[in-house]
Amino acid sequence: MKSSASGASLLLTAAVMVTVALAAPASQQQPTFRTGARTVAVYATVTDKDGRLMPDLERDVFEIRDNGKPQPLTVFSREVQPITVVTMLDRSGSMRGNVGLVEKAAEEFVRRLGPEDKARVGTFAERIQIQPEGFTNDREALLQVLRSDRPVAGPTPLWNAVDEAITALRGQEGRKIVLVFSDGGDAPNAGFKNHSIGDVMRSAQQEDVMVYAIGLQTTVLKGPTGPRGGIGSLGGSMTSVRPDPGLATVADDTGGGYFELTRAENLGQTFAQVAEELHHQYAIGFEPSKLDNHMHKIDVRVSEKGAKVRSRKEYFAKASE
Repeated sequence: MKSSASGASLLLTAAVMVTVALAAPASQQQPTFRTGARTVAVYATVTDKDGRLMPDLERDVFEIRDNGKPQPLTVFSREVQPITVVTMLDRSGSMRGNVGLVEKAAEEFVRRLGPEDKARVGTFAERIQIQPEGFTNDREALLQVLRSDRPVAGPTPLWNAVDEAITALRGQEGRKIVLVFSDGGDAPNAGFKNHSIGDVMRSAQQEDVMVYAIGLQTTVLKGPTGPRGGIGSLGGSMTSVRPDPGLATVADDTGGGYFELTRAENLGQTFAQVAEELHHQYAIGFEPSKLDNHMHKIDVRVSEKGAKVRSRKEYFAKASE
């Protein structure tokens, strides 16, 4: 398995201004971020040089910069924060041989949800479906959705699916997550109003959504005119096809993580790893010195030796009306 948080941060949209409810001392507080006011919410994942989580760092090793200028932290917590998540699973035609493995892997994620976490499960191919009707912490209900018999056929409307998942999270409080799995590039249905990666990144920033993505490399037969599925064509050779590179870009820009796999057998471990990360993130915040209706770059740094940090890359400094 190869893990990557790479991807260029595209200058797009909009962020989140938030209110904070402080209920305890700095290292034990349970902040609640709500859309509206003057505190910028940032959730950060910190790992060491070997990719292991570092969940026990102190407040004083963190620094956050707004357009290059250091800002004092007004919020800091390393306690487990509840999540609201939509898991979107690719069921396009190319997934036919791996659907069972993907479902079992997603079950690993569902089983690791905390008692205060809420989720819905979505699939995308010819149609995009998200169930149940509302967010729930009933694991058995979510597992039943995962095990339901849905067709595996059709194209890969990747960005339409992610955008719909972001829309489903609209109005939810706290940390909002989209966890998307796909083995292909964006290939939506013709004749529909289709969304681009730029649309998705804009929506994610406006709705304060963090995107995690898992991509699976696939092997196809490459003939004289290019890659195509199936075996048996004369003159062809097997070649590996990588998932859409935009998955890494969106994950990086929103502060999530991207994991690219070469073997479907590693899916369960990867879904479990995402759940582990989401329950060991730092909640930090600061009060912006300027509300100027412009995008601002965010840079979170950790002074601990060998530490690497992932967090959102920008926010929209909305002026008071």
